Amino acid sequence: MNAEYFKDRKFINELLNSRSEPSVILSRDYVIVAANEAYEKLHDFKVDNKSHCYEISHHYKKPCDQEGENCPLKLCLESNTAQRSLHIHQTKTGAEHVDVYLSPIHGDSGEIKYFIESTKPVKCASTHPKAKGLVGRSIAFNNVIEMVQRVACSDVSALLQGESGTGKELIAEAIHHTSARSKGPFVAVDCSGLTESLFESELFGHEKGAFTGAQTRKIGLAEAANGGTLFLDETGDISLALQTKLLRLIETGTFRRVGGIETLKTDFRLISASHKNLRVMVENGEFRNDLYYRISAFPVHVPSLKERIEDIPLLVDSMLKRFYPELNMTMSQEAIECLQQYTFPGNIRELSNIVQRATLMVDDDVIEVQHLPDEVKNVLNDDKNKTCFSELVTLKALEKRYIDWASSRVENKTQLAKILGVSERTLYRKLESH
Repeated sequence: MNAEYFKDRKFINELLNSRSEPSVILSRDYVIVAANEAYEKLHDFKVDNKSHCYEISHHYKKPCDQEGENCPLKLCLESNTAQRSLHIHQTKTGAEHVDVYLSPIHGDSGEIKYFIESTKPVKCASTHPKAKGLVGRSIAFNNVIEMVQRVACSDVSALLQGESGTGKELIAEAIHHTSARSKGPFVAVDCSGLTESLFESELFGHEKGAFTGAQTRKIGLAEAANGGTLFLDETGDISLALQTKLLRLIETGTFRRVGGIETLKTDFRLISASHKNLRVMVENGEFRNDLYYRISAFPVHVPSLKERIEDIPLLVDSMLKRFYPELNMTMSQEAIECLQQYTFPGNIRELSNIVQRATLMVDDDVIEVQHLPDEVKNVLNDDKNKTCFSELVTLKALEKRYIDWASSRVENKTQLAKILGVSERTLYRKLESH
């Protein structure tokens, strides 16, 4: 679209208000030139030709790329192409995840003059405590939600890769419920707990009399997932023999029940998950190369809990709402900070166990540090001893140790600066001086 059209204010207003989603026209220096009614209502804002998009949507004092996020405007300037990013926008009702779509508007000579930006709310995740579903605000979590939004609109096979206990099944469900297959079934298969014979019977079903104990015909999970999504959890545990049959199912959409001769068809969207490195398993001959490329068309890294420690307060509040919805139970700031220093080898599943145990140990409605398990409290004590009391050191050396320790736990320097209560420039200066 040519920028000359934007000399006509009436045309601008008609263009923006023809869009149902909140939309704005931005200048190259982030100033909001025009906004439709949906945007003004959402952000309780009136165009004044001096407000920047990052001030209104993020409540930042500088562009979002300088706050550790992807900035679609900057990316659009660099690539001269439309861009899409997932952000958390501040609205008059609170923070919410949104998909941001931004396209360039060129002048007569071909240079970018303006941008048109539209946002759509993301329904599969929340920035507020919820008893069910995905919650988070960290950059690592937002990256996953962006991948969910991108892959959900297609039938491409997705592979969720991450440590055990990170919530891969919840993410698979989010992909399903965001997709065009949301009205169909979501069928989960735990591949790790099934023998070869049982796995084949569970996946493909069996005919009456196919083996001892098969007294009736049984519909398999591949057939049950017809029209919906089949989720194979811990795919790396499937034997090589069954991988061949699974590959045929994925490639042709056909299968035979155990003990049957009739070829049946099914139509499902496949999502796989594994805590193992399937690429390494392929190199070691433990996983079929052709199956790997069939299931990994769209790989998604699911972060460990230590990669998103800033989400721990939100996760704890959500768990308390789930376990004791009738009680107004909370966790003290000291207990939260203690949890944030723990490494969580069991990830969110372990955090859930810790919170459940703590609710049984507390006698009122506030969980304190003493209600946490010993392994959590011991890490806190160990860190204190290592940092302060094993030897006398200068304050400069102590600061270096602490910054090194904090950097090992929070990779994103923008987030780390916020946690430490210093500017990003100050943090980088200290890192360089040390």
